[in-house]
Amino acid sequence: MDQNLRIIISGGGTGGHIFPAISIANAIKEMRPDADILFVGAEGRMEMHRVPAAGYPIKGLPVAGFNRKNLLKNIPVLIKLFKSQRMARKIIKDFRPHAAVGVGGYASGPTLKVAGSMGIPTLLQEQNSYAGVTNKLLAQKAHKICVAYEGMERFFSKDKIILTGNPVRQGLRNATISKEEAVRSFGLDPEKKTVLILGGSLGARTINQCIMENLDRIKESDIQFIWQTGKMYIEEAHKIVDQFGELPMLHVTDFISDMAMAYRAADLVISRAGAGSISEFCLLEKPVILVPSPNVAEDHQTQNALALVNKNAALYVKDVEAKEKLIEKAISTVNQPELLKILSTNIATLAFSDSANVIAKEVIKLAETYQKKHGC
Repeated sequence: MDQNLRIIISGGGTGGHIFPAISIANAIKEMRPDADILFVGAEGRMEMHRVPAAGYPIKGLPVAGFNRKNLLKNIPVLIKLFKSQRMARKIIKDFRPHAAVGVGGYASGPTLKVAGSMGIPTLLQEQNSYAGVTNKLLAQKAHKICVAYEGMERFFSKDKIILTGNPVRQGLRNATISKEEAVRSFGLDPEKKTVLILGGSLGARTINQCIMENLDRIKESDIQFIWQTGKMYIEEAHKIVDQFGELPMLHVTDFISDMAMAYRAADLVISRAGAGSISEFCLLEKPVILVPSPNVAEDHQTQNALALVNKNAALYVKDVEAKEKLIEKAISTVNQPELLKILSTNIATLAFSDSANVIAKEVIKLAETYQKKHGC
């Protein structure tokens, strides 16, 4: 019998899906170095570059997201979905996995559906406090569902649920550099309060516009900012900042490769309310102002944010109110050490420190059981 475990991990689209997926894969490899892991992603999406860079092979499907505003535009989407299911079936037949993991994102739907229909045990990782449509459908055949929030029995069968939290990027907690060194690495003054602004890997339009329209307030605040614009907005950001004049208190970049350094430098974070980001804030005990994106399915980012706000573990600004309120709230908050301490203490209570390993153990258990049963 071939002893190597073979595991498929499917999903992606954003860093919030890809980083946890890679963390799970790394944890599986630590426990079972012999395991063969194949990723299945969506063609043209971020995972097609990030996964190979992490050392894993990946296959791409032509799957795309549904257009919820114009149903007629979904005819090509349905064709791509049908083609993706056929391709997923061939990938599974060729690779012969012992288990399949879905982390969310376009590709996880057809891949996990086909795997389940072929009798392959499946595990879902639901990152958000409000389950998406795809995972609710896939849950019917899933063997295990790993969740990050309590109360998910309203979406999934209770006997399948495991409360694991969301895996985060490796290395975030291992930074040994001092806060002063971290601040200096961004060309800023370690004597001043620092706010980290995260627009995500692609960029958050409202957050970026808010910064661009409040450069005068930023300049006079005596606060300094590390501003990650995302690649879609970096040119516009540089242009506006150059036109404004010298802003030594503002570090502008499209992408931060060393997030451990950025978190270490920050007294306060401004971010969208993606599940992966929130898990990192919890683990690192970071005070945060969340600005949920209104452009996500089922408005799940608002649900994610409120899960923290209701426990006094984060602050919250609505997307439509951000331009007039966000910068003032950030400046006010970062100047209140007691409030920062309360937020830090409360968000720390929501952290899961070993999520990737817990999920990896469940995946390996499913795969080994299938392997023994089928002798493959």
